[in-house]
Amino acid sequence: MNSAENSIQIKLPDGSVRQVAAGTTPLAIAESISPRLAAASVVARIKPLNDNASAATATASAEEAMYAAENPQAERLVDLSTPLKEDVELQLLTEKDPDALRVVRHSAAHVLATAVLELFPETKLGHGPATDSGFFYDFFRPTPFTPEDLKLIEGRMAEVVARDEKFVREFEPREEALDEFKADGDFMKVHFVERFTHPGEEVSLYRNGNFVDFCRGPHVSSTGRVKAFRVTNLAGAYWLGDEKNPQLQRVYGTAFFSKKEMDEHFARLEEAARRDHRVLGKQLDLFSIQEVAGAGLIFWHPKGAMVRKIMEEWMREECIRRGYDLVFTPHVMRRDLWKISGHEGFYAQNMYTPMELDDAEYRLKPMNCPGHILIYKNSPKSYRDLPVRLAELGNVYRYERSGTMHGLLRVRGFTQDDAHIFCTPGQIEDEVVACIDFAQVVLKTFGFEEFKVELSTWDPKERQSYAGSDDKWELAVGSLQRALERKGIPYKTIPGEAAFYGPKIDVKLVDVLGRLWQLSTVQFDFNLPARFELEYVGEDGERHQPVMVHRALFGSVERFFGVLIEHYAGAFPLWLAPVQIGLVPISERHQAYAEQVKQELESAGFRVELDSRNEKMNAKIRDFTLQKIPYVLVMGDKEAASHAVSVRTRGKGDQGSIALEEFVAKAKTLVDEKSVAL
Repeated sequence: MNSAENSIQIKLPDGSVRQVAAGTTPLAIAESISPRLAAASVVARIKPLNDNASAATATASAEEAMYAAENPQAERLVDLSTPLKEDVELQLLTEKDPDALRVVRHSAAHVLATAVLELFPETKLGHGPATDSGFFYDFFRPTPFTPEDLKLIEGRMAEVVARDEKFVREFEPREEALDEFKADGDFMKVHFVERFTHPGEEVSLYRNGNFVDFCRGPHVSSTGRVKAFRVTNLAGAYWLGDEKNPQLQRVYGTAFFSKKEMDEHFARLEEAARRDHRVLGKQLDLFSIQEVAGAGLIFWHPKGAMVRKIMEEWMREECIRRGYDLVFTPHVMRRDLWKISGHEGFYAQNMYTPMELDDAEYRLKPMNCPGHILIYKNSPKSYRDLPVRLAELGNVYRYERSGTMHGLLRVRGFTQDDAHIFCTPGQIEDEVVACIDFAQVVLKTFGFEEFKVELSTWDPKERQSYAGSDDKWELAVGSLQRALERKGIPYKTIPGEAAFYGPKIDVKLVDVLGRLWQLSTVQFDFNLPARFELEYVGEDGERHQPVMVHRALFGSVERFFGVLIEHYAGAFPLWLAPVQIGLVPISERHQAYAEQVKQELESAGFRVELDSRNEKMNAKIRDFTLQKIPYVLVMGDKEAASHAVSVRTRGKGDQGSIALEEFVAKAKTLVDEKSVAL
């Protein structure tokens, strides 16, 4: 800590250090740097220097002091008007920082609550956090809000913004705050104060105009900085999530720095709705979920099953080319097996309840790894046999809670493109590199050019949640880190997100709308080889324990297919399309030639559908177009006479008449190259 009693040191992002009077605000520092920076700043991020938790505790509010005591080196966001009373690193956040947008959205939630209380003063307040897509606020009001009320609320929010009321942080003794909230009947605020503060402490409040809320902040400087917002929808929520408690009304909204950004956001939402795989799955007759069979269970219809066949055949062939052996394991296995693996203890909440049969209790498998381990263990292994790579497209079953299922993306029964690699510690890094390379090939082949990578590590403070010794965790994490560095892939470390048996690499693809999808995973496992007492004989003639890599690249066939549907909006590339070519004879006399074309195309390996209905040509073309078929070939007198076809290409329209042989050659090239374009 700086020895000067009335001054503190502020370290800026460029490494420079400024000495300022204690109590100077981030806004004042911004103004001293540049008036333009001060105008652009939204909020400040600070981090104490010199590990000085005690100083933070001495100068902060009770709530901030508790935070600082638990996280002496943690960064935290503060208002621009916060007096700085200790040495800190300081960042001034502008609209470019995602954290600044969350602060705007949290402030918009307060604007929403202000508007609701002005219009409906009998309402009692819950809480109003920012979310990834906007914000919400929970309200208790006996009379339900109507769509017209939401319009009124949005209009009043505009008035609150126009008033440009300053957000001012105030502190009040806990007991006084409780008395005031109790007197007003604000039972939810009473609960929050009692839960998150202690007797004798001060309570943090935020005021804008006449509105006061129990809140830790931070906020923008005034309501006028909430420039672009919209109230979006209304939902119900029980107080504290308990159906025995009063039902609340949750009003959702969103906010952005500009109207342009907000308009782009809603345009993306409209496009996402157009691409919804559940809607397209029904329109294109790809799959269904049958209520009579149960939630989260997928029925693959012929067209969807064709895409699945292509996906699985490609994956199996690629596995074989890369040195994997294909295996199949049972869907149910004895409960004792899951006790050995540790799933019975660490994963039971995600498994279906045991089935009692005549000889033992059995469980549906939630994953394939114990089955692959038993295959490895079935015969002795030498170091010359390693690595052993076993791959399976195996059906697994996991108990997802009611209400969490979502089409193909969250299901209870799915097919995992699982593989397990058993190798020596010296081979592990090369095997992980090969898995990452395989994952990149999967994404590129199916048309995804961009991806992001996360490395999930363990949290030593939650030691009871993880199997294995500390040194094994260090070995595992280090191996994955080095593999990523060898590939030159940037990654983000996520502490505490590892599986119980080891760290993992998650590859998240970015779709055409810029959305992230978690699919490919590579996991290090030193736990299961120990639990199952796996061995190999080393060069020294002694028995050693192998290490193990789990990897899934589709993640699951169902989820990957759902992402493909949304990425392509159902308009699959030619090589993946369930029907590649639709044939339209102009009239009945052209039917024979159309049959001949169909036969030739099928002989060339294409998936073809001939529309022989007694319908007009344009109606047939329209129906094929709605099914998003890549090519529609029209045949009349001219085409029949010259052994040609008139080609209509998806997204491009009529391309004119060409010789059938020329069309076949072009289409075969696109299929062989797995081209996304037509």
